[in-house]
Amino acid sequence: MHIHILGICGTFMGGLAALAREAGHRVTGCDLGVYPPMSDQLRALGIELMEGYGVDQLQLKPDMFVVGNVVSRSRLPDGTPKYPLMEAILDAGAPYTSGPQWLSEHVLQGRHVLAVAGTHGKTTTTAMLAWILESAGLQPGFLVGGVPLNFGVSAQLGSGRYFVIEADEFDTALFDKRSKFVHYRPRTVILNNLEFDHADIFDNLAAIERQFHHLVRTVPSTGRIVVNDLEESLARVLHQGCWSEVRSFGSAVADFTAQGEPQAFDVVQAGRTVARLEWNLGGVHNQLNALAAIAAADHVGVSPAVAVNALAKFQNVKRRMEVRARVAWNRPLAAGETAAAVTVYDDFAHHPTAMRTTINGLRRQVGAARILAVFEPRSNTMKLGAMKSQLPWSLEESDLAFCHAGGLDWNAHEALASMSDRAHVASNVDAVVQQVMARVRPGDHILCMSNGGFGGIHQKLVDALQLS
Repeated sequence: MHIHILGICGTFMGGLAALAREAGHRVTGCDLGVYPPMSDQLRALGIELMEGYGVDQLQLKPDMFVVGNVVSRSRLPDGTPKYPLMEAILDAGAPYTSGPQWLSEHVLQGRHVLAVAGTHGKTTTTAMLAWILESAGLQPGFLVGGVPLNFGVSAQLGSGRYFVIEADEFDTALFDKRSKFVHYRPRTVILNNLEFDHADIFDNLAAIERQFHHLVRTVPSTGRIVVNDLEESLARVLHQGCWSEVRSFGSAVADFTAQGEPQAFDVVQAGRTVARLEWNLGGVHNQLNALAAIAAADHVGVSPAVAVNALAKFQNVKRRMEVRARVAWNRPLAAGETAAAVTVYDDFAHHPTAMRTTINGLRRQVGAARILAVFEPRSNTMKLGAMKSQLPWSLEESDLAFCHAGGLDWNAHEALASMSDRAHVASNVDAVVQQVMARVRPGDHILCMSNGGFGGIHQKLVDALQLS
């Protein structure tokens, strides 16, 4: 089969392209931004990439056009279509489908799907679960919205029965406004947490809860739903209807609980200690992610002891508290200072809750050392200002906060006013770097948080620290 993918350089669609190619299909694709690293990864697989959405691509005559959810029927200021290829597909009556639908029919069909859903932690938990099954010798397939360092790739077909997939609630395509995850038909599903997000798609939390209920409807009676027992929103989801086995984690009375600090804790199943995990990850959120992955793996016969042994070797995902550099202090020391390296981190956190839990995880690791939180409100939800009031709360455990406010329609100074002189705002990345460099001290931890490239700020900070 020849498929042509519209929006191929997105994380999900790029992973789908890799899976399709591995399965022996001919794959071509297009996007507005064809650039490394995704372009290099795809071309290395023998996938032909095209810049833009020109109607000439209709002449490829693939067996199926696979349309990513980035594609819309929107118009440019001059009235011409933003995605002319999509208009040409519709006019010609050419065959098209969504990415999730194609994946369901051509990759997931007949396999035991383990899906990981939730507002936060999907990528990390999916990577954990895939690594557990791989370590147990089950040779799973997987599709992760990032690059798990244990595998080095975001997707693989796998030769075993099981397939682990990051299952997000974002809409499927311009012609299918259901959440992506309703297409996956999992037998095992993790409901990690649930908060309001994607304000450009959902009107309120109840609307998202309804989509999660639709996911629950697809789980067979012999399946398992692994649910965070600390989340009232998920309790409401299950109250709408549940027809499968439920295993809980997180609370003191849950089926799977943790005793101890996030970096070293006992795993307790049904009141009995079954394993102990000592690993390199920190934060209560990662402790909960681990419990969820352990409970899901248990459903397919992998014991908690085997799961914990795998997690002890888990290397996380790129851009999840990834240490970009530790830079020796080269500047003159002030009175009372001692030379100590400055650490620069890169993290994907972009929702206030994720920012707060990420900072808390770092705080637990570094103790009283200073944390400089550098962030940009980049997601559609944050750009709309729907959660700006939560920013001081999300940054509470940082010592200083630096906000890149370029392109915002709301006043970041006002949103952060309660933090007084702990918060700094700038309209461009270079100005943010200058603000940080004016206040950094030996031994500081600079935590950069964004779901985008952040204008290369990580390297700019490293360069500035090395040159100073």
